[in-house]
Amino acid sequence: MRVRHLDSAAALPAAQWDALFPAGYPFTRHAFLAALEAHRCVGADQGWTPCHAVLSDEQGMAAAAVPLYLKSHSYGEFVFDFAWADASRRIGRPYYPKLISAIPFTPCTGPRIGARDESARQAMAQQLPALAGSAGLSGIHALFVDDRDFAACAAAGMVERHDVQFHWYNAGYVDFGAFLATFSSDKRKKILRERRRIAEAGIRFEHRAGHELDESGWRQVYRLYANTYAERGQYPYLTQDFFLDYGRQPDTAVRLVLAYTGAEMVAVAILLRGGDTLYGRHWGAAEHYNGLHFETCYYQGIDYCIREGLRHFDAGAQGEHKLARGFVPQITRSAHWLADTRLFDAVSDHLQRERDYVGEREALLDAHSPYKRDRRADVPEA
Repeated sequence: MRVRHLDSAAALPAAQWDALFPAGYPFTRHAFLAALEAHRCVGADQGWTPCHAVLSDEQGMAAAAVPLYLKSHSYGEFVFDFAWADASRRIGRPYYPKLISAIPFTPCTGPRIGARDESARQAMAQQLPALAGSAGLSGIHALFVDDRDFAACAAAGMVERHDVQFHWYNAGYVDFGAFLATFSSDKRKKILRERRRIAEAGIRFEHRAGHELDESGWRQVYRLYANTYAERGQYPYLTQDFFLDYGRQPDTAVRLVLAYTGAEMVAVAILLRGGDTLYGRHWGAAEHYNGLHFETCYYQGIDYCIREGLRHFDAGAQGEHKLARGFVPQITRSAHWLADTRLFDAVSDHLQRERDYVGEREALLDAHSPYKRDRRADVPEA
């Protein structure tokens, strides 16, 4: 077998790429990755140069693939290694560019190695450190890796990093009220009060699949999305053309929660649906209402999952405020390899101590769950 690099996902036919990855995870589908590239969300100018790795067999057929990017910075990753970059600089070793296997701007755990069988997965994982080393790069990083791919990365000599996110799991609730019935009284009253404020403000909600919105509707959505970045003095990660293309495809995974006052769209949550999971990705608003973010991004998503029978709601990175709203702490994993042995040894030692800390933090957070003590056993495990 041999490895070759692709400078775009479009260089491999969609059917070949998609055959290697699970259909239920939207972010490694060919349509999503190709749309990011076609509409300048990623590229050399953005510091995300596609160089996807494909492992081919003797007949030239793709046996495994990895979404891979040459990075000239560490932004848009959600696994923070700025201290590592500084340490590398101090020992005289450039940290950038580096290789990462990740979904741009998407801190959602999932597959990073698409493979036709387990032997191809292991072979592809073994190649990852070699790809960075042979190119003279500082290292390679696989971010938000699922358990199966992490095991392959670990066998290839990559070290483990942990963090905590907050996810919601469906215990077979018949409606939102049944979900809230599992909360302690004071926590339940707080959420009911938050939802009541939004209703009293006259805000109504619609749930739409992306292809159900026309171009004018999507332009309104994008203005709200871009406004969130503008308020922080930043440029949006995703372009309007990306949404007008990928978001409107007939089989798009995009789902929208649209908030209106009268006929005016005032807020939006942009989500993707895949398999039994709803992924909360982006938020935008034109005005500030008390509790509007929680309602649009969390409660409406929970409502959707209950109505559609979805098991899992991954509402995005960070956010301890999610804990009081029924999301439970969950460990996320990334895998790392660094070419400089001095830096690799120091990072490995640090990560062992960091994993201990993250484990303690997860346990502490779990102890502050809003669920009634006699109902916690009914909440699905993360």
